[in-house]
Order: sequence, then C-alpha cells, then structure tokens
Amino acid sequence: MDFVTIIWSVAGTAALSLGFIQLLAWLYERAKWERLVFFFMTVGSAGISFTELGMVRATTAHEFSNYLRWLHLPTWIAFVSIVIFVHLHLRTANVWLGGLAIGARTVSLIINFLQPINLNYREVAGLRNVSFPGGAVSVIEGVPNPWMLVGQLSLFLLVAFVVNASWTAWRDGNRRSALVTGGSIVFFVLSATVQAVLVLWKVVDWPLTTGFFFLGVVAVTAFDLSRETLLAGRLSTRLHESEQRMTLAAEAANLGIWIRDLLHNDIWASAKWRELFGFGPTERLEMEDVLRRIHPEDQQAVRKIMEKTLVDGGRYDAEYRVILPDGKIRWVSSHGRLELDEKGRPLRMRGVSRDFTARKSIELEALRHRNELTHLSRVKTLGELSSSLAHELNQPLMAILSNAQAAQRFLKQEPANLAEVREILADIVLEDQRAGEVIRRLRLLLVKGEIQQKPVDINTVVREVSKLLQSDLLNHRVTLKTDLAPNLAEVTGDSVQLQQVLVNLIMNACDAMAGNAVGERQITVRTRAVGLSQLRIEVSDMGCGLPETGPEWVFAPFNTTKGHGLGLGLSVCRTIVTAHGGTIGAENNPERGATFHLTLEAQK
Repeated sequence: MDFVTIIWSVAGTAALSLGFIQLLAWLYERAKWERLVFFFMTVGSAGISFTELGMVRATTAHEFSNYLRWLHLPTWIAFVSIVIFVHLHLRTANVWLGGLAIGARTVSLIINFLQPINLNYREVAGLRNVSFPGGAVSVIEGVPNPWMLVGQLSLFLLVAFVVNASWTAWRDGNRRSALVTGGSIVFFVLSATVQAVLVLWKVVDWPLTTGFFFLGVVAVTAFDLSRETLLAGRLSTRLHESEQRMTLAAEAANLGIWIRDLLHNDIWASAKWRELFGFGPTERLEMEDVLRRIHPEDQQAVRKIMEKTLVDGGRYDAEYRVILPDGKIRWVSSHGRLELDEKGRPLRMRGVSRDFTARKSIELEALRHRNELTHLSRVKTLGELSSSLAHELNQPLMAILSNAQAAQRFLKQEPANLAEVREILADIVLEDQRAGEVIRRLRLLLVKGEIQQKPVDINTVVREVSKLLQSDLLNHRVTLKTDLAPNLAEVTGDSVQLQQVLVNLIMNACDAMAGNAVGERQITVRTRAVGLSQLRIEVSDMGCGLPETGPEWVFAPFNTTKGHGLGLGLSVCRTIVTAHGGTIGAENNPERGATFHLTLEAQK
C-alpha cells in the first residue's frame, strides 16, 4: 500500500472513528442531538475521503467521472450536517440562510445526477498523472460544466451562514464557541471551496483534497464536543461529591430525601427516608405505597395537600402519622416543592422528610397537662359559683313546684279549670327548659376535653356568661354592663373555654370591688374590632387595680392577691387564649380599677 492510499484512508478512518465515539455518547444521552448530527458529518467526510481516493487511483476517465459524480452525495451529507450542527451548537444561527444553503446544495446534487457525465464536467478528454507527495495521482482532462457554479455557490452560502452564526454568538457572549467552532468551520470550508474552484476550473494542476479540509472540520467539532464531555465528567464528579456531602448533612440532620417522578409515577428515596417509612433498600416505590403507610385518619388530608400543590404549584408541607410494618406509629414532617417543565406542566416533586415523634410526644404530653390544668380551674370556678348556681337552679325548681301544686288545686274544682291547667303546664315547660339550660352550661364548663375548633360569635359568648353569672352578680351586688359592637366577625375556637376566660375575669373583678360601696361596684364588658383581622374583648372594673408588681405578675401560676385563691385562674386564662392564637393583657385604668383585655384573630 503506497503513501497516497494510506493518507486518504487514514483521513476517512479517523473521521469515522470520531463519529462512532460521539454516536455512542448520543445513545447514552439522547438530548444532545449535536452528537448524532456530528456522526452523519463524519460519515459524509469519510465518504468524501474514500471517493477522492478512488478518483486519484482511477485508471480510466470513465472511472474518474463516476467517482466524481458520486462524490457529491457524501458532500451533500457533510454539508447538511454542518448546517444543522452549527444551528444546534451555537443556537443563534440564521435559519433562513442555512435553509437557502441546503437548498442550493440539494439543487446541485439533483443536477449532478441529471447530467450526462457529472456536475463538474460536460466533456472528458482523458486522464493524466501529476506529482503528489507520496507518489503520482490521476487528474482528469475535460471541459468544465457551468452548472458547477450552483454547487460552489452553496459552499459560499454555507460560509456566510457560519459567519453569521459565529458573529451572533460572539455578541451574545459565547465567544469561545464562536471563535473555535465557528471560526474553524469557516476556515476549513472556505479553504475547501477555494481549492475546489481552483482545481475544477483548471487554475491549478492538483487533485481534489476536500476530504482533508472536511476532516479538519470534523477534528475541530470533535474537540469541542469532547471538551463538553470532559467538562460534563468533571461536573459529574463534583456533583457526586456534592451529593455525598448533602447526603451526609441530611443524615446528620435526621432528614430523608425523596424525589417523586410525576411522569413515570415512581419515587426515588434515600436510605434514611426508606428507613423512616419502613421500606426496604431496593423496594420499588409508588405514591400509593407511601399513602398506605400513612395513618388512615391523615391520608385524606395528605392527598388534598398533594392535589393542591399539583394544581397551584409552590411548596408542599404536611405533618402526619406513619404506621410502620411492626405496628409502631411515627410522626413525620415532609416539606418539598413542585418542579415544572418548559411548558409549565408538573414534572417532579423534590423534598425531605423528618421524624419528629419525640417532639410531638412532648407536645401531646404538654397538651394533656394543660387540659388537666384547665379542667382543674373549671372545677375551682364551679366551686366558687356553687351557691350562685344553686340559687339559679332553685328558682325554676320552686316555680315548677308552685305551678304543679296550683294545677292540682284547679283539677280538684268542679268542674276542673282546664284552661288554667294548660297555662300552668306551659309555665312548667318553660321553667323546666330554663333549668335544663342552667344544667347544660354547668355540664359544658365541667366537661374535660380538648379545644373544639368551631366558629364562635364573641357577642354570644358574652351574653351567655352574663346569664350564667346573673345570680352571683346579684349576690355580690355588682352591676354588669355590656357594650357589644354589632356585626363582628366570628373567631375560630372553643366557646366553652372562652366562656371560662370571661367567667374568671368577671369573678376576679367582683373580688377586686368587694371593698367598694354598693353603688361603686360596676363591671363593663366591651367587644370591638381591631383593624381588619382581630377582635378585642375588654373587662373593666372599679376595683383596687393591679398590684405594684405589674400585670405580668398576676398571670404567673400560683400568684394571687386573694386569701382563698390558688393563683391558677389568670394563668389558665393566658393558656387558653394563647392556644386560640390570641393574646391577653391587663392595665390600670386612668382613674380607678383595671381593665383586662384579650385579642383574637377573626375568621377570614
């Protein structure tokens, strides 16, 4: 094998080798379409080299002409591949100019196969040998074909297209790709064009060597793609290190990482997350598998949160119980966010989950103690109100007894006065209902339980407390006035516990005025709106005012100014109001007495 055969064969083989490397890379990463286009570019470049080898080794003019005719096919493949590659790689190319170049090249290819000989020659006289490094090569003698100008025009259009794309990329800041990729392609394509023009129009006596110039294009673009691969490899290494650090930090913080693929309906989870939910290390996960682990009472709430996140986007936050395979219950807090694709459609969710069972157990235990303390305060309050409540129950019971005795007398008359009996029975029903209402309020205040979150009308709470304390206020000779703002918004909470707060505040006000003259024992309860989102209740008295230790002292547990008090009433009041998301405070009035006020959030 002579040197001429070797160099053209090496050029073609090198191009194909680079092409297959990038083809394998594309099969691994299908999103990089430049790699597939580069493979076709190398096929075209290799085809040019091997066809040119056949031309320089041709022994007859007919054989040379056929090789030259078929040379236009791999040239067309390489040409189109370069246009598409530049468009994909620089991403700033003028599409219409690239389309015009491809159109001109396609027209020249069609004309080539329609001509009797080929696009380049309309007559062929024969072959002759010329000197070339490594040995003599064949060149053709003939009359150039004017249609050849169409193919050469397409090459100049290609150069213009690449120059335009490179200049735009340079202005957009992508200077390295503009200079290395764009500049190199312009140089080699322009060199191949000039060489083809000089040879085919018989300006120089030299064989066609466009394959070497196209190999230059292939080498430069392969270098650029390989550099991207190298950078991607380095980035992958850094990402792996970053992932290891993140995993270590997440495990140190007791966090489990999860990613939910919404397109394929599966979940990737870290080892810590799988341990948190009781899943095996290799077990395939879907959303329904996770939901089955969630406590039945929490499943519906979690589903609604997830559906809302998918519709509205944004963050995902939920706290729920997980039932492990061994039956144990674990409290889990999950936080994540939704990711969208380029069209704004849900793509995946990423997040972390954390076990907060220990903290939840402490919270539940604290809630239990708080409820017990509240219940103790209620019982104490009822003890203080027992005489008043007995008096209030005694009134309807005595009325019922009197009416029953009167009814007996009317029934003994001849004839019986049934009209009077009917009226008496109606009075008995009313008094019975009144006694039942008193007992109902007693039972509600005495019952032990958690806060019942419901809409509550503050004015209604004040009115019910006024009825409940009516007899006790009479015993203390205290006048209760109410100043209730109309059309107040409702609050969310437990009406019974809010009643308890008012009972404590009003009874404390009665005790504070025990030393006043009878005409100076007055309590005023006011309700009003504060801004657009809060409601305020004020209980004002004309008593001795707050102690010198200040308002905060009276809210501390076991601090009391009463000789018979436990010091729990106001502490429980603050606990109840805080549990309702509100605040409670106190201050001395400018002239006399003190005002206790509590602020609650209004319903939206």
